[in-house]
Parts: sequence; C-alpha cells; structure tokens
Amino acid sequence: MTMKKGYGTTVSQQLSRRGATKGNLAPSFPKQQLFIIALCRICEPIAFMSIFPYIYHMVRDFGITQDESQISIYAGMITSAFTFAEFSTGVMWGRLSDRLGRKPILLTGLCGTGLSVLMFGFAPNLWVALAARALGGALNGNIGVLQTTVAELITVKEHQARAYTVMPMVWCLGSIIGPMIGGALARPVDAFPNMFTGALWTKYPYLLPNLFSAICVLFSVIIGLLFLEETHPEKKHNRDRGVELGKRVLSYWKDKVICGYHRTNGMEEQGLLEPEDLLPGYCLEEESCQLAMTPSSVVQNPFDLESAVPLTKTVSPERKPTGKIFTRPVILIIISYGILAFHTMTFDQLFPVFLSTDPPADREPPKLPFKFVDGFGYDTHTTGMILSVQGVYSMISTFFFFPFVSQRLGNLTVFRFLSMAYFVQYLITPYLVLLPDSIRLVGVYGMIIWKCTFATMAYPTNALLLTNSAPSTLSLGTINGVAASTASLCRAFGPTISGWLYALGIEIGYSGLAWWFTGLVTIVGGVISFHMTEPKGRFDEKEEMDADLGYHDNSLEGTEHMTQ
Repeated sequence: MTMKKGYGTTVSQQLSRRGATKGNLAPSFPKQQLFIIALCRICEPIAFMSIFPYIYHMVRDFGITQDESQISIYAGMITSAFTFAEFSTGVMWGRLSDRLGRKPILLTGLCGTGLSVLMFGFAPNLWVALAARALGGALNGNIGVLQTTVAELITVKEHQARAYTVMPMVWCLGSIIGPMIGGALARPVDAFPNMFTGALWTKYPYLLPNLFSAICVLFSVIIGLLFLEETHPEKKHNRDRGVELGKRVLSYWKDKVICGYHRTNGMEEQGLLEPEDLLPGYCLEEESCQLAMTPSSVVQNPFDLESAVPLTKTVSPERKPTGKIFTRPVILIIISYGILAFHTMTFDQLFPVFLSTDPPADREPPKLPFKFVDGFGYDTHTTGMILSVQGVYSMISTFFFFPFVSQRLGNLTVFRFLSMAYFVQYLITPYLVLLPDSIRLVGVYGMIIWKCTFATMAYPTNALLLTNSAPSTLSLGTINGVAASTASLCRAFGPTISGWLYALGIEIGYSGLAWWFTGLVTIVGGVISFHMTEPKGRFDEKEEMDADLGYHDNSLEGTEHMTQ
C-alpha cells in the first residue's frame, strides 16, 4: 500500500511523537492554525468598518436627497443591504460547509468580499452602492463557518476561552485599521492634493480606501489557499493541493533563506510549522511520514497495559447526530445572539452618523429630560480616529478582561449581566451632545470604552454558550449557519429602523429617539437571557472520560499564567 506525501498520520502518532517523554498529554493549543485563520479574517473587518467614517458624506455626495436629516436613512440602507443578503444565504453556506468542507466556503466568502469592495469603490450612485453591499453579503457566509472552524480546532474545554478571543481580537484590529484607512483615504483629492490629481480620484472619491481593502482581501485569499487546513471531521483527511503548494513555498523559503542563515551562524534549523500544531491526519515533513510507515514506529494499542509506549489519547470520529439539533438551549442562545447583533450593529452604524450630524442652524434650548436636538459635526478624519480608538481598547479588553471574567464568573452569568446592563448605555448615549464643548470628546471616548468593554465580553460568551450547547461538531456548521443568518437579519433591521427613527427624532425634536428604542430592545434580550441554560455538553463528557483514563493537559499551565 502506498501513502501520499503529507497524509496518513493519526492523532496517536502525532501525540506519541511529542508525548513519549512527557506522559499523557491532551492536544496542544492550535496556535498555528488560529494564526492562519486570523490572517484570513483580518480583511473582512477592515473592509466592513472602513466605510463608516465616510458613509454619511458618500450618501450626501450621491445627491439622493437635499434634506440632510434623511441621510441617516440611506446610510442605514447601505449598511443593511449587506446584512439582508447575508441573512438570505447564511444557512445555505452553513450547510454547504457541512457538505463540502470549511475551507472552500471561507475562500469563497473572501473572494465575494473582494469583488464587493471594488464595486463599492466605483459606485456612482446609491443603487450601485446598495448592489455592491448586497453582493458582498450574499457571497459571504464566513461568520458562521469561522465559528465552526474554531470549534472544530478546539478539543479541550480549557482552551476555549483563549481560542474564542482570537476572532474578536482580529475584529478589533480590523476596527483600528478600517476606520483609519476609510477616514484618511476617502476623498484623496482633498486630503492629498499633491499626490492624487487625476480625474479618476475626482470621479470616484471613495475608491482609494476600497482598493486598500481589496489588496487586504487578496492577501488573505493567498494565505488561506496555501496554509489554511480543513477542519471538517470527514474532509480533513482529503488531499489539499493548496496546502501542498504552501509546504513547497515554506520548504523553499526554509532551505534558501532560513537554513542558510542558521548554517552561517551555527544555529540549529527549526521548522516554521511545528508538527504538533497540525490537524490530525496531516504531517509536515516527508521523513515523519516515512517514519510512520516503518514497523518500529507503528503506534501500539493505547489500552495495552504491557506496551512500552506511553498511553496516548485517540480521537474517534464523531457520529452524525441522530437526535434533535435545535434544542431549547440552542434556540434561546440563537435568539439572544440575534438581539445582541441588532443593538450592537445599531450602535456601530448610528454612532458615526451621530458624530457627523451638524448642529441645527436654528438650535433651540433643550427641554429635558427628553426633548433636544443637536449634533457634533465632526469630519471624516475625526470620526475615523475616534472609531479607531475603539479598536485599540477592544484588543486590550478582549485579551485581558474577557478571559479573567469568563473563568471566574462563568459564561452564562457574564452574558446575563451584560444583557441587562446594555439598557443603561443606550439610555445615556444621546445626552453626550448636551455636554459642554470642553468635555464632549471625553464623553465620546468614555462611551466608546463602555461599548467596547461590553461587546468584547458579550459576543465570545454567546459563542461559547452556543458551541457548548451543540450536540455534535458535525452539526455545528448548520447551527452556526442559522445563528449567523439570524444575526444578519437583525443587523439588517437594526440600521434601517434606527436610521429612520434617528431622522424622525431630529425632525420632531427628539435626538435620542433611536437610542431609546434600541434600549428597549435590549430589555427583551435581558429577559431571554434569564431563560437560557448552559447544559452539560460534549466537552464535559470528554473531560469525564479523560479523567477516567488519566489524561492531563500540561499545556494549560501556560495558558492559565497568560490569562492571569
């Protein structure tokens, strides 16, 4: 029997190679593949967030309305076009990922994002902009598929809190880069008159930030094609020519550059991708595959008490779920996820509009507590810098606060508290315009910190609750697809409804109307959170079985030290 290069190793073989002298170890933290996923994901928040600093001005330049109070409605429509389309195809992409694998769907979503941003940059009117955003949403089902991919990479419950901070961290980084790029590169003829003088930049003043986003997408597609490994339990052993090409690229780089440098300096060569971080069924070096074929390297029965090989943990393929997939806990978590998506997307879309709104020419004194109209009148550069700060702080909150709070209070307790406390945030936000000019910016940054602290804890805890409630990893693609579609639908309604309410509020003299309505929605989410439960899931069953067999995960000691 012949074996293809790069394939054929089992979990036991990989674990025995690294655990023969360490005792009984559980799988190590998959840092390499999570890093690859992060590189693939980073382009999407950059593309998504880059439009917010200039969307208000872009709609105004379209000349669709002469009434500036109506601009927020059309800005909300552009934001909602993406999420409405994403909702319509989210379940389809989730099911396709269960059938075809995660990697092809992720790469398709990235290509859709690239096509969308190019079309959006060349949009001459509102309708082309709407079509561009809708195309990007329809071709992108990556939210649910990414959640599934991370869940399949993590086989130890203690790794979850650490792993589920990676995607929020990536989104935070994109939230820094995206608004900065959008705010700085929009209207380059005005911002950089000596560099951009051609008719192209005058005709398409918002093309440049979208070109930057398209380049980021191209980079992510190349990284994903060459280095992203399949995680689907039934597809991950299939041959991947993209990964094979990536191995050749790494091998060439290692031989020509790294090994030459190491030989010159007398250093020992070390691979870029360590075998212990690869998925089961995949080995990096040809020699290790050949070694696995030799009789002396055949892994003995892990339950053979007379064997000289240390006990290793084998992972048997999961059976397809035969029971009910959408149980009561799963349904409630998905509903709460939709409500969370509704009001956080409302904030993300409405807050830049709130900052860009000019103060009324005939400003009337406020009649507290509710009747007042005002605005900040910030330009695209100032708005972009403010939104970038939220990305910086979100990274800090995600890395330091979330693991600490989650491990000590539990995911369900944290999510319930946040669901109820969100109401206060939306109640207070519109009153920022009433602050004295000297402290207005302080109030804006304070609200950004408040919002980011809540969001960086609410989303990971909800994702962990959903993953742990799933009956099987084989059903995660469908479950996360439905969850992503639900969130997309709610994200679509959020900007549309809030944009209409914001315009109505300015017209009738109540700037806070949209914010207060959103606060009422959060109360519904808080009530639902107290009906949610965290059932005993497959990770808990694995822990009990591991305890019976005497497995120990020494890699957690480093993780605990990092999070503490």
